[in-house]
Amino acid sequence: MRVASLFDYTGNMLQPWLDAGYECHIYDHQHPKGITRRDDGMILHGVDLSVGPTSVEYDDLDFISCFPPCDNLSVSGARWFKGKGLRALEISIGFFASCIEFVDMFPETPYMIENPRSMISTYWRPADETFNPCDYSGYVDGAEDYTKETHIWHGNGFKMPSRNRYGDLFSHPDQTYIHHQSPGKERKNIRSATPKGFAQAVFEANRRTV
Repeated sequence: MRVASLFDYTGNMLQPWLDAGYECHIYDHQHPKGITRRDDGMILHGVDLSVGPTSVEYDDLDFISCFPPCDNLSVSGARWFKGKGLRALEISIGFFASCIEFVDMFPETPYMIENPRSMISTYWRPADETFNPCDYSGYVDGAEDYTKETHIWHGNGFKMPSRNRYGDLFSHPDQTYIHHQSPGKERKNIRSATPKGFAQAVFEANRRTV
């Protein structure tokens, strides 16, 4: 029982799988170079994914998630596209392409690729699903009552989990949480961290039951 997640610094997405006894691999350039293991057992791969997945250490996976950086693709930043130049666009599309190339190596493994509303819908194909973290706040007792429009591309039998908001209290979720994060070197990681409620919901919908 083995799962993997690309462009994943926190490991939030795979934490439910780890807790259930799966072997969990997370890939990101921010991890220590090479292969190391966190105290909780999460296996870290410190690699540059901009050139694509050149090799993997295993021949089967039960689930794949990917979170390619969206800096130069998100439509919320469209007004800065021209100033960033074509190389910036090339880099971001390359990150997304690395994810597609990785999941193509496992044609029977359910996968999901996450991005905000972005130019990928134009350059590749429209997203299969959209959600906000508050849609899954019921899995974490309402702790994630905020909005952040998130798009999911998926395949190979991936099951999008049913939404579960935390009661009437969050009928008007916080629309400022993401935008009002304090400046600092961790701001990007905080803004891009996978919602734990969504991670738990995806696990429950896609885990192997045999």
